Amino acid sequence: MNENRAYTEGQTCQRNAEMAKRKVQTDEWDGAHLARLRKAAGYTQAELADAIGVTRRMVAYYETEAEHPPAALLARLAPTLGVSVDELLGIKDIKVPAKTPSRRVIRRLERIEELPKRDQDALLRTIDAFLAKSA
Repeated sequence: MNENRAYTEGQTCQRNAEMAKRKVQTDEWDGAHLARLRKAAGYTQAELADAIGVTRRMVAYYETEAEHPPAALLARLAPTLGVSVDELLGIKDIKVPAKTPSRRVIRRLERIEELPKRDQDALLRTIDAFLAKSA
């Protein structure tokens, strides 16, 4: 038996079990929260994956099965979803500004601005017709 070991095998297993319990109590990642934030920002799983440079499967994994994503991924997720890392992790409540367009609408408007002028005008006429009809 090695006399230089700080812990016996039984003590090491007990210490690891205690650390695992502590982690479960402090690690409260909620994948459903990520899914709600993603949907509120107007992203599909595939669109979010493209925006942060991962696969759609990874996004699905972090929304359903995993503990929280690695810190480097949190740093990319938060600004993409328009929240702080603390808000993403559920540490702070999400601050919702009063009456601003959703990120989904803003993203679409940005894409419309990339179209040729003629296509923009045609699209805006169509939108105006829908809005007039619903008023």
